[in-house]
Amino acid sequence: MIQKDHAYPADELMPLTCRGRVRGLEPSRGDIDDALGKFSLTLIDTLDTLALLNKTVEFEEAVRRVVADVRLDNDIVVSVFETNIRVLGGLLGGHSMAVMLKESGRMVWYQDELLHMAKDLGLRLLPAFNTSSGLPYPRVNLRYGVRGPETRTGTETDTCTACAGTIILEFAALSRFTGDPTFEAHARRALDFLWEKRQRNSNLVGTTINIHSGEWVRRDSGVGAGIDSYYEYLMKAYILLGDDRFLQRFNTHYASIMKYISQPPLLLDVHIHKPLLPARTWMDSLLAFFPGLQVLKGDIRPAIETHEMLYQVTKKHNFLPEVDPLFYFRVHWAQHPLRPEFAESTYFLYKATRDPYYLEVGRTILENLNRFARVPCGFAAMKDVRTGSHEDRMDSFFLAEMFKYLFLLFAEEDDLPFNVEDYVFTTEAHLLPLSLSTASNSQAPPLVNNMVLLKLKYLFMF
Repeated sequence: MIQKDHAYPADELMPLTCRGRVRGLEPSRGDIDDALGKFSLTLIDTLDTLALLNKTVEFEEAVRRVVADVRLDNDIVVSVFETNIRVLGGLLGGHSMAVMLKESGRMVWYQDELLHMAKDLGLRLLPAFNTSSGLPYPRVNLRYGVRGPETRTGTETDTCTACAGTIILEFAALSRFTGDPTFEAHARRALDFLWEKRQRNSNLVGTTINIHSGEWVRRDSGVGAGIDSYYEYLMKAYILLGDDRFLQRFNTHYASIMKYISQPPLLLDVHIHKPLLPARTWMDSLLAFFPGLQVLKGDIRPAIETHEMLYQVTKKHNFLPEVDPLFYFRVHWAQHPLRPEFAESTYFLYKATRDPYYLEVGRTILENLNRFARVPCGFAAMKDVRTGSHEDRMDSFFLAEMFKYLFLLFAEEDDLPFNVEDYVFTTEAHLLPLSLSTASNSQAPPLVNNMVLLKLKYLFMF
């Protein structure tokens, strides 16, 4: 409600000054602003959160607002990666929830409006994939595409591995929902190219790659920033789409991660050509998703170990900054934009183990948010965890992911309006139905009906 009262229709709420952040009207924050496309980002990103919280009236109102007010034909350059996971994923997650409600007799007026918007957005992202490699340009102009004088983009040569490898869930879902195989085909091509460019001796991938030549620009490899969700999407693409090739690729990478990058309980970056040589000693906070991915893999013990190490950092600094584990978790980079990855892994470990210890971890997260980040107009990102100072920033992922995972962690089965086991979570925690695995797609290999559902339940050890 605070977002609607103070920020709508802006992309984000500025929680310290109680107003909306509109790109171009505020001082530039560099790459961070590439997520803002003047398309009511936070509203779209939080649609399925409202549905999950059983806020049906608010969800329906939000869908009506998106349909009536959001425009995608904006002359603005945005991140392909962020727009895919937050906006396309948000529209698809919202569509999934609206369809579910319509089938239960609510929202009978809904006629796939969010899906039509999702396809419109998908078509606006497609020009970014017009490269010889199939890897997308990192940015696209929503109105003009790339590589024209009016686009103000298309001269880039490099992208991060996660940026190019975190497309398949949303694009495949869009193809399966609409029956248009184009989107899934482009996402598969990008993933195939990254797989071919792995370092064949170590089976690791670098952090940054040239989208034209396929040469690695940064050859450091880890499970955090720049690579993280590439690994996540290989596993989840297998779960959602049932294609064993994704699982085989994930398992090959995972074996190398556990051989070279995992130094229990730490996860440290190495060089892909010399994987026994550390690339850096500090750990970035995005790697906190990895224990949750290990739960999906069924590798519980190392997930518990790494999660516990991250919890000790959280108890020391109240949040999870980037730290140097070789120097008693000394802060390397003190900012913390209220990232949700640690809460995500806490939820998955609780689901797998049912150990009430993880409820205590969740309470710590909640108490720290309320004590140190809560401000009159929302929750403010930490500028410095050591001093407790704030930034006038509340990213859309805070409501899309943090709220969702904390609610799921503490919710009883009766609190949930639907069975979350019927869905896969994207990297932005959007809900895509597993029923998409049996949807027709001429570009995909044959599927084995509902075996994916059984695989998921096995992986989760329910």
